[in-house]
Amino acid sequence: MNNKNLTILGIVTVLMVTWAVVQSRVSSRPRTELGVLSYLIQGLDPTDIGSIVVGTGEDAVTMKRIGKHFVVANKDNYPAVTSTISELITSCLDIKTAELYTDEAAYHEDLEVTEEKARTVVKFMTPEPNSTVLAGIVVGKAKELGEGTYVRLVSGDKVLSDKVYVTSNVPWIKNGAMDYIEQELVSVNRDDINSVTVTSSDGEYTLKAKQDSKDVVLENIPAGKTAKSSECDRIFTALSNLRIDDVKKKPADLTFDRQYVCRLKDSTVYTVKIAQKGEKTYVNCEAVFTDQAPVTKEREVESEEELKKKEAKLLALDKVRVFSAKHQGWVYEIAEWKAKDLTKDLSELVEDQEKPEEVKGPQEPNSVMEKPSGEPNSM
Repeated sequence: MNNKNLTILGIVTVLMVTWAVVQSRVSSRPRTELGVLSYLIQGLDPTDIGSIVVGTGEDAVTMKRIGKHFVVANKDNYPAVTSTISELITSCLDIKTAELYTDEAAYHEDLEVTEEKARTVVKFMTPEPNSTVLAGIVVGKAKELGEGTYVRLVSGDKVLSDKVYVTSNVPWIKNGAMDYIEQELVSVNRDDINSVTVTSSDGEYTLKAKQDSKDVVLENIPAGKTAKSSECDRIFTALSNLRIDDVKKKPADLTFDRQYVCRLKDSTVYTVKIAQKGEKTYVNCEAVFTDQAPVTKEREVESEEELKKKEAKLLALDKVRVFSAKHQGWVYEIAEWKAKDLTKDLSELVEDQEKPEEVKGPQEPNSVMEKPSGEPNSM
């Protein structure tokens, strides 16, 4: 047998071995069944949900239903955002599958659909005290060859919970407790602000909106000083977007020794009390409506302008009531950079005035006058 025949025989042998390996792997894979699209979770009535658990172990986030709303148990039962909870439930119920990958639990770990390895776990529970699983999802890894993600149903039925499906519309699930809480604490429009007063142990200062202008006026500037306009503007608009990093029930070990008061043109007054503990800053917020005059109908026919003013007052009053009810008894942690805008001392808002240049008098003529160029000196 010549060299050419030996080469061909070698190639054929390699191909046969490769094919045998492939066939061996294919025969050991879980069976796949294709079918029509169907929902992974079926028959779940959202009104039956008593709590929702996202994640597992110490990192699990639990939302409990209290009345018609949910609270975040991890954050002292702080109110959850209703729209975010609805989005979570809807996105899980919308998962559709068309392919059954396996119904054998032995493959769960490799597909990362065990609760220990899963990318996401969501469980919908019955109300306490005897809380049990209504339904849920376990999201595993992406499919190796092709589009899709492995998912498994959480169910009390072992036959159903052993099945692993492939889905192409797996949702992105928020997995942090603060993801389910409204993080915007206060949002005030700059044009609505009348004045801001900052108080600390070092003193107090007030910034006022300049009439018919975007400028801010710092009252009672010390002699020889001038206001830093950019710094004053930052303090004045600190409540334009005050966001929180964390929340908890108001503890007794915090000393609120600073205060930021923002007065709006519609008679709303926001008071932010500030405490420092270590490297963290905490705030407690209150709101009052100072215009106590009742809204009444003064005559049978009122102008559209008068009606709009009364409507605006009622809306502002209602907003203050809702704000006060929501934030009473809670303390919020805020970012360090935002805390600085609420607590700057007066010395940080002013600088020395520029001294006017001294006006010099006429110079005396030189005792020896220079002669024009080229003119000979006298002897």
